[in-house]
Amino acid sequence: MINPVLLHTFCTLVDVGHFTRSADKLHMTQSGVSQHIKKLELQLDSELLVREGKSFHLTDAGQKVYRDGQEILSALSRLENSVNLDAKYEGLVKISSPGSIGLKLYSLLLDYQAKHPQLQVDYIFAPNRQIEFDIADRKYDLGIMSQLSELDDVVCQKIGTEELVLVTANTITAVDWNCLLQLGFISHPDAQHHSQLLLSENFLEFECCAQFEHKGFSNQIGLILEPVSRGFGFTVLPLNAVRSFHSPDLITVHTLANPVSEPLYLCFHRHTHMPRRVKEVMRFIKEVL
Repeated sequence: MINPVLLHTFCTLVDVGHFTRSADKLHMTQSGVSQHIKKLELQLDSELLVREGKSFHLTDAGQKVYRDGQEILSALSRLENSVNLDAKYEGLVKISSPGSIGLKLYSLLLDYQAKHPQLQVDYIFAPNRQIEFDIADRKYDLGIMSQLSELDDVVCQKIGTEELVLVTANTITAVDWNCLLQLGFISHPDAQHHSQLLLSENFLEFECCAQFEHKGFSNQIGLILEPVSRGFGFTVLPLNAVRSFHSPDLITVHTLANPVSEPLYLCFHRHTHMPRRVKEVMRFIKEVL
């Protein structure tokens, strides 16, 4: 196999047309250039050039090696550049988060993408448990979760908090335990987790969501408050999800004695290579949350 270093020296010599100037360009001695040419000739078992005093001319074999060698060296250069290219603001970044924080973060990421048009952001809304498994399977570069992962391959870094709130229809001005039992519960994918955090801190009677009559379920963050606004039941949600509801006058957000916020964790695979574009998006997320 042709040594690319020797080939580079030969092609440079042909381009420059002079041994001494070629040596200067390659940061070599003139004898070093001559040795490279001799080694290449031995490797190919062909004479590549004929010296004529201080100049030289190429043999037929030398012309072919020069012509094809330039293409080979260009291909090697393109390969090296493509492997080493790790742009900060170019390429695809895949992110997943629960719906509530996603309603806030996705809009901010679109602003970020607008500043860097060569960047593409794929954003998936999913519950905590699904995000955990998807990060472990390397389906996404980054995930936002509101609880620590139980999987060894998933790294979680705390980056903020989000307040949890109890929401009813606007016809309910105050709540107690009996009121909640009468209303029933509107569930969603993270309902058990959110309710455990908020209700256990404010109602001694609370044990689990199964204590309430099931009045409905939605896995769409924008629709969870629809049945609540119609008086079908109450729910517990992060504040960002409530703020995005299209008819805030139809619901009541209740202030409880013991406010609770859930942590937010930025998650990624422990053993994956992280390109610069992903690192930059990670830095941005930490800044805005």
